[in-house]
Amino acid sequence: MDITALLTSAGINIAICVVLLSLYSVLRKQPSNGCVYFTQRLVSEPVKYSDPFCLERLVPSASWIMRVWQATDEDILAVGGVDAVVFMRIVVFSIRVFIIAAMICIFLVLPVNYYGQDMQHKQINAESLEVFTIGNVKEGSKWLWTHCLALYIISCSACVLLYFEYKSITKMRLAHITGSPPSPSHFTVLVRGIPWSPDHSYSDSVEKFFSTYYPASYVSHQMVYQAGTIDKLMERPAAFVFFRTRYAAVIAAQVLQSSNPMLWVTQLAPEPHDVYWSNLSIPYKQVWLRKIATLLGAIVFMLVFLVPVTFVQGLTQLDQLSHTFPFLKGILKQKYMNHLVTGYLPSVILILFLYAVPPTMMLFSAMEGNVSRSERKRSACIKILYFTIWNVFFVNVLSGSVISQLSVFSSVRDIPIQLAKAVPAQATFFTTYVLSSGWASLSCEVIQLFALLCNVFRKFILRIKEEPSNCALTFPHHTEIPRLLLFGLLGFTCSIMAPLILPFLLVYFFLAFLVYRNQILHVYVSKYESGGQFWPIVHNTTIFSLVLTQIIALGVFGIKRSPIASGFTIPLIFFTVLFNEYCRQRFSPVFKRSPAQVLIEMDRQDERWGTIEEIYNQLRSAYCQYPSISPDLSTAGNTSHHEDKESSQDPESLTPGNQLVKLNE
Repeated sequence: MDITALLTSAGINIAICVVLLSLYSVLRKQPSNGCVYFTQRLVSEPVKYSDPFCLERLVPSASWIMRVWQATDEDILAVGGVDAVVFMRIVVFSIRVFIIAAMICIFLVLPVNYYGQDMQHKQINAESLEVFTIGNVKEGSKWLWTHCLALYIISCSACVLLYFEYKSITKMRLAHITGSPPSPSHFTVLVRGIPWSPDHSYSDSVEKFFSTYYPASYVSHQMVYQAGTIDKLMERPAAFVFFRTRYAAVIAAQVLQSSNPMLWVTQLAPEPHDVYWSNLSIPYKQVWLRKIATLLGAIVFMLVFLVPVTFVQGLTQLDQLSHTFPFLKGILKQKYMNHLVTGYLPSVILILFLYAVPPTMMLFSAMEGNVSRSERKRSACIKILYFTIWNVFFVNVLSGSVISQLSVFSSVRDIPIQLAKAVPAQATFFTTYVLSSGWASLSCEVIQLFALLCNVFRKFILRIKEEPSNCALTFPHHTEIPRLLLFGLLGFTCSIMAPLILPFLLVYFFLAFLVYRNQILHVYVSKYESGGQFWPIVHNTTIFSLVLTQIIALGVFGIKRSPIASGFTIPLIFFTVLFNEYCRQRFSPVFKRSPAQVLIEMDRQDERWGTIEEIYNQLRSAYCQYPSISPDLSTAGNTSHHEDKESSQDPESLTPGNQLVKLNE
């Protein structure tokens, strides 16, 4: 691919961005689109539009960009919570680290790459992009020290910025725990795997167990039900157990309750709005099987996806494409079609295939038995992240036949060499991918095309004037965090190999800063809060990206026969891994467990303020599974004791129809 093909792709995507952003600036001014672009405001309070027609409503403007730029982190925190602030910190971290990388690599590494061979250069617009990569540097060149120096500066800068971000977000999480008002989830433990007894109902078993072993801290409990119809419920072996203090709830959630780890399994309960009720009906003994099954399903899906990725890579290799499809030779000889096929079409086709990934991974995460919506979204985020790193990065880098893609890993020691040969060659594809999947996708995100079409259909086809009550969406962390981290991986691995990607990457992150802030402030509604639980995923992936970059650089320096650069790269890998271990010991535990010191101080504060009784009164109604049926479902467990006593079989082994109990019996 030459510079002209890259500029063709850039021109197409710039045109798409300008058109969509201009269209958004007009559509957001229309009162009929309030439920699309100002959902946050509609949820907080009703909005009435005077709807005066004026010409200004039809003229594109950039005023929304200024308002988004002037918003502060406190505004983001007030609207979207800690998770929204953490997400924006990912974007800010990426901007900072890649500004440093761009300054070093564009002014130091890029000239070395361009003049790395004794050759007659063409005009810039006719140059092949390969002359701007490290592949153009001749073997044994003394200038390879510049690449090693740049690698050190980028790695050290990334680690320093990561440390301060991790430290800041940890403080933010602790402040969220201590500063948030008393929540029912602070005092509640979810119990699963309640053993069945022919002599007692599940409710009696829970009452007896916790009143015996936690007599000073146990308050009450609420059983979990599986509904067949509105007025019929089956009793399930899961319950929410309420404790007097936060500290007691944490202790009960973390200790092993029984000598059989599959019985009386406890964990801190999610927030009431975060509970994924349908998965609470899954027997706990099935959860590990479901996790294995969904893991295998995700792996199979990743392998099946090799087919479209291999097809996409074939489009970037014109000689192979013309040989496979001879009838395309005449078309591909046309310069514009050549640039379009090699510079734009492959990344667009790959993006279209990737649209099937998030719903599939979300389905897998729901099937594996997660008991909260945030946990399901976090699990989907990790699956999508693994999928995109494998299929977008590794499979494209090691392009060719499926057999060659898999056989490259037959020898572990050959991986750095294989990656060192492949990454510079595929850097041009990654650059066009940043343009198509980055710039264009952000423009599509801000315009909310699906929601806009639904709104047009509802108001102008169905003639429904009332605003929908369920139009609020939560922020799609599970799709956007993997996208940011993938671009971070591409930026790190290509920084010293093919620095031309960095300016395009910086434009993406600056545009992401504006678009995501706008969406958080106006569109997405925070329904539950994880307290920044996504940040450890970001930290670990960034460390992986740095180490992978260093390993690839080690392989490149070996191929280029630069023993000095190779020798200096090895300790850098060691120190990066050591830094990650320090952060894991210093900050990671706060994201897994709450400090006892903090919890005890909060409990004492409740005692001083006299709010304990008010909290107890809120506990029972907070986790009411069917509030429209009965104000107190806990009594339903006691009305059907005879059902358990009359049966000598475990209800888990019976059909649901035989275990339905009427509430009014």
